[in-house]
This record gives sequence, structure tokens and C-alpha cells, in this order.
Amino acid sequence: MDLFNFTPASQQKTRPDSDERIVSVSQITRRIKNLLEDGIGAVWVEGEVSNHRKQTSGHHYFTLKDSGAQLACVLFKGNSGSLKVALGDGMALQVFGEVTVYEARGQYQMIVRQVRQSGVGALQAKFEALKRRLYEEGLFDEERKQDIPRFPLTIAIITSPTGAALQDMLHILRRRAPWLRVLVYPVRVQGAEAAGEIAAALRHLSNAPPGLPAVDTIVIARGGGSLEDLWAFNEEIVARALADCPLPVISAVGHEIDFSIADFVADLRAPTPSAAAELLAPEGSELRATLTQLHSTLARRVQQALQTWRRELEHFSRGPLSRDGERLLLPWRQQVDDAGEALHGAVSSATSRLQQKLEFLAHRLERRRPDRILAERQTRLQLCQERLVTRLQSALTTRRSRLEQCRSQLQALGPQAVLSRGFSYTQNKAGKLIREARELSPGEEFTTHLGKGKVRGVVQSVE
Repeated sequence: MDLFNFTPASQQKTRPDSDERIVSVSQITRRIKNLLEDGIGAVWVEGEVSNHRKQTSGHHYFTLKDSGAQLACVLFKGNSGSLKVALGDGMALQVFGEVTVYEARGQYQMIVRQVRQSGVGALQAKFEALKRRLYEEGLFDEERKQDIPRFPLTIAIITSPTGAALQDMLHILRRRAPWLRVLVYPVRVQGAEAAGEIAAALRHLSNAPPGLPAVDTIVIARGGGSLEDLWAFNEEIVARALADCPLPVISAVGHEIDFSIADFVADLRAPTPSAAAELLAPEGSELRATLTQLHSTLARRVQQALQTWRRELEHFSRGPLSRDGERLLLPWRQQVDDAGEALHGAVSSATSRLQQKLEFLAHRLERRRPDRILAERQTRLQLCQERLVTRLQSALTTRRSRLEQCRSQLQALGPQAVLSRGFSYTQNKAGKLIREARELSPGEEFTTHLGKGKVRGVVQSVE
């Protein structure tokens, strides 16, 4: 069923005929709504959550998207009981409901009845993976983070020059700390090139650019938004630039519930850009009250110290030191003289003992001169060498005599000597030694070994 009949522009009529029916916007919108509800009906849809908003009424509004399209969704409070987890940007969900049209805006949307989680969305998964890797590298460790100056003189704000976050911060800073110098470093805070610009700004300010006052603290700021809007602050290039920055950095990105990788790496996270401004610029009235209190405390302690010193001075002025100081020093001078005499005697005694010990050591050294000891060792070595040669020669002579005796015995008792005396032995063809005649059979070959040579034959008979 077609909703509209399109005709070429040349054939379209500029004025309606009297018999043509003209419908209102509400009527055509209602027809579209009926077509969607009747044609699609209740269906399960899967996608990634984006732009999630929960109203005070308890209704949830969000966008369900994939790589090619997006679908507006609304989950009314009466159906939110099916939620098993808190909705959030980046979640991958499967929702069940009816596709309809919100007539007041002419926008099609899905009325969600049931919700179930199908996994973490692509952006959320990427966020968690980078967060886990940087955590393992130690970029989130508190030990590497710097303290934020309590009373900075110059701050640099890296943000969009047209954003509401910057105006809010400047308004607070002008009101609370008009003496504070503020440098605004304009960058894009959303889009494909935003992360590179933010990282470049951090590196530029880290190098103390000439012509600019010395910066005490850096603030990277942006207002709230969806996970996609804040993604520039989840890029690794920004995290690395924050970690390498030698200046203290405050991350003031999004609303209080928004967290980014920059929040974990920065030296301090502020819930909002306005909160960052309040941290950097304490209220002037509070400072004046604090200074007044410190002034009173300091004046009171100075008076107390002066009174204490006056009492001590008066005490010393009435003491014996002020009347006859020379007399008090006489015992100490006598002790110094006694100590000097004792020291001279101790030095003389120690010198004498050391001289005697030196003479004793010199005498021992003379008796143990290396050349004398070496000559004695050489004489002993020569004697040992002569004894060793004599014993080796005697042992070799004994071994040779015994070897000749064993050789003679071996020749006399060996098989060859027995054969030379007229004996012999016989083997069959397989090489087996024949001890009895019955071990051979007529016609079988045999070999007889003599003292010199051997004889082969064939058995004629066996007796």
C-alpha cells in the first residue's frame, strides 16, 4: 500500500481540484502511525545505547543505534521494572516493544516494554580496555600525581572558546579571585580532531612557551554530553599527554556522573567545570577572614614570646653571672688545665707503646725476610724432586719385571702353547666346538685347528 503517489513536476497541479481531498498534518501523521504499528508490531531490536536521559518523572529516553542507523526509544516508568541493570551510554541492549510515531513532533520512535543487556557496546568496550591497560602501566597511581597549588597566580584553561563551560568558569573566577590571571587555550572538544588538539595544547603549555606568563595549573574542561560527545577525553593520546605534563592538571569534563580516561590520569578530577573554578579560586571573603584570624594568632604569639624573653632577661640580670662573672669561670679554667696535662701524658704514653710495638714488628720482619724463606723453600723443593724421581724409577723397574713374568706365564698357559705340543680342536661348519664324536654327522663339514694351520674335511663315519 503506497502512502504517496509521486508525479513528475511538470504534471503536478499548482491548485487542487475541487474534488481532491486535502488532509491535515495530524491526519497524515496518524495514518503513518497506524501503518507502522500495524505493519511492524511488537519486535525485539538490538543496538547500542546513546544519549540516555532519565527524567524526574522516572521515564527513560535514549537512542538505540548501530553502524548504519539509529532509533529513538522511550521506556516509561511503568515498564522500567524490567530493568536488571542501570541504563547508560555505550551499553548494548535488546529491547522489546512497538514502533510508533510521536505525533507532536512527527518523529517515529519505539515504546519499550522489556529490556535485556546483550553485552557492552563498542565504545564502552574500548573505554574499558584502554582503562585497564593504562591502569596496569601505572598511569592512575596516586604516587605520580602532583598537588594542586592552593593559591595559583596563573592558570590555563584548555577548552572550546564558545562553550558554556568556559563562560561559567570565567564568571566564577572573576567573582571569587579577580587577581587571578587566566589563559584560554582554544581547542575543539568534540569530533575526530579534538583529541589531537587537546594533546598538542598540553605539550605546548608544558614547554613554557615564550611570551606567556608562567602557568601554575592547567584545566581541561568541557560541558556534559553523551559518551560519543566526550570521547576525545577517552583517547590514548590525551592520556599520554596528561601523564607527561610536568604541570598540575585538573580534569573538569562533563557532569558529576560522567567519567573519562582523562579523569583517572589527571592530577585531580573536578565534578564539573564550575567546581574546578571554585577549587582554584577560594572565596575572597573566606580568605580575608582567614587572614584576619592568622594575623590575630600571630600577634598573640609574638606578644607571648616577647614576655617570655623579658622574664628570662630579668632573671639573668639579677643572677650571679651579672655581678661576678670572672669568679664563675675560675673552676672551669682549672679543669681545662688539668685536662690538658692528662691529655699530654696520655699522648706520650701512647707514643711510647706504639714505638715499642713498631720495633718488635721490625725484628719479626727481619727474621721472616722473603728472600730467606724463598731459598729455604727452593732447597726443600729440590730434595722432594730428587726423592720423587728415585721412587718413580724404582717403581717402574718393579712393574717391568712383573710384566715380563706375567707375559711368560701367559705364553706358557695360552692355547697356542698347548697346540704347539701336538694338541688340536675341532669345530663344525657353524663354528661350534666339538667335544664328542657324536656331535658330528656323516657328510657334515668340520675344521680341525693344529699348532700350525688347520684342516677342513667331511665326516665319513662316526664311531
